[in-house]
Amino acid sequence: MKQARPRLILRPGKDKALRRLHPWIFSGAIREIEGDPEPGALVDVLSHDRAWLAVAEYNPASKIRARAFCWQQDAQVDEAFWRRRLAASIARRRLLLPAVEACRLVFAEADGLPGLVVDRYGPYLVLQALTAGAERRKAMTVAHLRELLQPACILERNDPIRAREGLPPVDGALWGQAPAEPVIITEHGHRFYVDLRAGQKTGFYLDQAENRRLVGEYCRGAEVLNAFSYTGSFAVYALAGGARHVVNLDGSAAALELAARNLELNGFDRGTWQNLEADVFRQLRVWRDEGRRFDLIVLDPPKFAASRSQIQRAARGYKDINWLAIRLLRPGGLLATFSCSGLIDRDLFQKIVFGAALDAGREVRIIRHFSQSPDHPVLLTFPESAYLKGFLCHVE
Repeated sequence: MKQARPRLILRPGKDKALRRLHPWIFSGAIREIEGDPEPGALVDVLSHDRAWLAVAEYNPASKIRARAFCWQQDAQVDEAFWRRRLAASIARRRLLLPAVEACRLVFAEADGLPGLVVDRYGPYLVLQALTAGAERRKAMTVAHLRELLQPACILERNDPIRAREGLPPVDGALWGQAPAEPVIITEHGHRFYVDLRAGQKTGFYLDQAENRRLVGEYCRGAEVLNAFSYTGSFAVYALAGGARHVVNLDGSAAALELAARNLELNGFDRGTWQNLEADVFRQLRVWRDEGRRFDLIVLDPPKFAASRSQIQRAARGYKDINWLAIRLLRPGGLLATFSCSGLIDRDLFQKIVFGAALDAGREVRIIRHFSQSPDHPVLLTFPESAYLKGFLCHVE
């Protein structure tokens, strides 16, 4: 006989989002818990009048107390269920990106696999288990990835989200031998070194692949500033697009070292680019005071808001760097500005850039909208999966 799962009973009026297939259930929505579910365990979610709603993964350590993933009451959530979900996620990338060497294969809730991220870099896979549920089924996931993709190695990378979920830090090979040196990937014909063991996120910002290509189309003859440059990917596209000179500005010496290798790997002469290690906020002010000007500026900062309590401070930070960048642009210059903070939605980000333009006394027009690459799909019932947004702005 099938053993009954523990049950979460919601408070009255707290089932609306779940009925609309939104996966997150916050602690304040739960009236009571029947049973004693462990972190990552499956639970049935019921309305206040005990109507069945969904199957979810539970975590008492998280503010998001449960993450729903199945709305079929008679579904058998077993190993075969998770393998089908994983295979379907991989198949979607083959449809969207049939010839891409590096991409995101699994995008957590957006692919019906809560808390699980899997990125592919050629023969290597990098996995992040960001929730108790994903951690609980990690060994099973590795086995299925080996069967479905036959990778040379599966690495695990840590993320600060794990600490907020009550999970310990992790790093290392889950299967196979980790590469001793950065690996080389090809993206839109350009080659990049990717440090799978120590780079940001899983080694590379795959979500910016299409935006890099688009920005490169506007760089012919331009003097370009690539701020928060990381390993210089926007610089490679800028120079390939005909930029006369690019400055990579970042606070990490290690990232800039890899940026230099990437620029050399793609055959760009040292006279066409410069790497500068400095605090971006401070350096932009130095250039403002010196009267330095650029034709095109890329602002691709790290996440400024990790929680709702940080939104106001993040908004000030975004406004500050955009205000400075707008002032550093020559008349007719272009600003490619981004935010990867999911809590700063597109509407708010546009208002922030508007405020920066107003304070800078410049007339600014949005001529293109940016979003995340198609291997980071947005699930319509889960708008939080649309986290990366940006604008290409023409500055008079």
